[in-house]
Amino acid sequence: MRLLSRMFPAALVAAGMSSFAEAETLTAAPGQPLQALLDGARVGDVVKLAPGDYHGSIRIDRPLQLVGTEGAVLDGDGSGNVITVSAPDVTIRGLTIRASGRDLQAMNSGIFLQKTAERATIEDNRLVGNLFGVYVHGARGSRVVRNEIEGLRGGRLSEAGNGVSLWNAPDVTIANNIFRYGRDGIFSISSSKDRFVDNRFEQVRFAVHYMYTNDSEVSGNVSIGNHVGYAIMYSNRLVIRGNSSDRDRDYGLLFNYANYAQIEGNRVTGGPLNPIMQKTEDGPDDERGMLPQPKRESTLRTGPEKCVFIYNTNHNKFRNNWFERCAIGVHFTAGSEGNEITGNAFVGNANQVKYVGTRHLDWSIGGRGNYWSDNPAFDLNGDGVADTAYRPNDLIDRVLWTAPTAKVLINSPAVQVIRWAQAQFPALLPGGVVDSHPLVAPPKSRASKETR
Repeated sequence: MRLLSRMFPAALVAAGMSSFAEAETLTAAPGQPLQALLDGARVGDVVKLAPGDYHGSIRIDRPLQLVGTEGAVLDGDGSGNVITVSAPDVTIRGLTIRASGRDLQAMNSGIFLQKTAERATIEDNRLVGNLFGVYVHGARGSRVVRNEIEGLRGGRLSEAGNGVSLWNAPDVTIANNIFRYGRDGIFSISSSKDRFVDNRFEQVRFAVHYMYTNDSEVSGNVSIGNHVGYAIMYSNRLVIRGNSSDRDRDYGLLFNYANYAQIEGNRVTGGPLNPIMQKTEDGPDDERGMLPQPKRESTLRTGPEKCVFIYNTNHNKFRNNWFERCAIGVHFTAGSEGNEITGNAFVGNANQVKYVGTRHLDWSIGGRGNYWSDNPAFDLNGDGVADTAYRPNDLIDRVLWTAPTAKVLINSPAVQVIRWAQAQFPALLPGGVVDSHPLVAPPKSRASKETR
């Protein structure tokens, strides 16, 4: 039905002349053939859904707005995509979208944006019980904002999809969404110049998962009780700023072959883990062979296992981050070169640093290092920098990491003598991390927002 109310957007035409393309608001009611109404709409029309359930998949092949009033539900009946968009400049707003198919190879989604669906706007929707919430399959310039996206629950993570997936979709903004359940909150592969801003993630595997995605930004996000907060892999020139990881199980920040990034003002905090996440079994969903797997425990412990993991990661700037109450503050390994690590706070971690190597690494720049909560050094001249260097590890630590069974000797007199000798004669140290200008007080944290 075409209503009398109309909108009249101006369109600039050739030779400087202006004309007006008439746009109308078309209203659908439950039981009407929604696809027929969409097929009859013109460019720029608004298709408005009255409250109620609308069953079956639909396709949008022209620029228009699909808008729901409160209580309007699109139900895919468990088959295919609920909404497939092939036209540019489409807006989908204010709908509940549920029950896509479960075919991972077909990428069944609540909303599937094809490559031609450029500049789509997906906003203020609730997507629940879909395999993938929104799949941006090459649709550059799209926006996914202020949605609530809940993935599949109760099955194996390897059989679930992601809240939002991006493939080869530059200039995409994903902002102010809430993600729960499913596999990853946001997964991006082979993309660039994207922005993931101010999202919240709960009870997923990875909150944000980057693969081969360059020149992009992850800022102001909150990850709570997930397996991993932010997994940045095979990606270059990123900005990772002002995010928080609160009680994530394994890692707060994970960097694997990530280079030339700015990692600033993030906060990783441990605490009691979520029992739901502890019940997950090891399996294909852990992507074995790509990530080092922390030991699983059956009882609650303080998490995450590692605040930050750095593996084959080069020429990055880690500045003004806060890492607190993890089993390991930072695990640094596998030939990572040229990283600046300064102005960070390492607070109350069981082990501040794990580094198994013989190189000497100085984690201070320009006379300013990091804050270490277990460093008892003095600052006699009051310049905010400790008078002696800080060394988080010694030879015994390296022995224990390479031969864990040596723990039975940890309290032996011989071990105590070795540790005393290394403290008195630092030249005996075989290499490793040193902070030559440690801070005596933690810097003011510019880390992310309080947990919302």
